[in-house]
Amino acid sequence: MTKHNEEPRWLDDEEQRTWRAYLHATTLLEDHLDRQLQRDAKMPHVYYGLLVQLSQAPRRRLRMTELAKHAKITRSRLSHAVARLEQHGWVRREDCRSDKRGQNAILTDEGYEVLRQSAPGHVAAVRQAMFDRLTPEQQQSLGEIMRIIAEGLQPREAGADLPWLR
Repeated sequence: MTKHNEEPRWLDDEEQRTWRAYLHATTLLEDHLDRQLQRDAKMPHVYYGLLVQLSQAPRRRLRMTELAKHAKITRSRLSHAVARLEQHGWVRREDCRSDKRGQNAILTDEGYEVLRQSAPGHVAAVRQAMFDRLTPEQQQSLGEIMRIIAEGLQPREAGADLPWLR
C-alpha cells in the first residue's frame, strides 16, 4: 500500500499491456468455459467446480465452510448454488454430527454421474482454449507464474477478512 503522501507506482506501458492482456484473456476464458458447461451440462462453471471439489473429498462430502473456502465464494453464494444443485438432485445437505451448527454438502451418485459425463467436454474446452495454444515451455512458465501470484495473495493472518469466510 502506498502512503497518502507518496506518488503511486504507475504501471509503465509494457506493464499496462500485460495487465490488460491478462484481464482480457481471463474474462474470455471464464466466459468460454461457462458457455461450454451451460451448453453441454446445463450448469455454470462455478457449479461444475463445486461438484469437482466434492468428488475429490473423502466420502464425497465437505463442510459448507470448507467448500466455500475451496471455491473462493461467499457462504451466501455457496448456499444459493448448493440449493440449485440440490434441486437437480446432484448434491444433498446434512447436518454435521460433530457440530450441530454446521452442514455438510454431499455429492450424490446422480451428481457424480453428471460430473463424469461432463468432464470430457470440459477438459476438451480447457485444452482447446489454453494448453493447445501454448508450447510446453510456455505452459511451464505460466504454471510457475500463477503459483507465484497465488502464493503472494494467500492470506497470512488467521482472521483475514476474506469473502468466503463471511
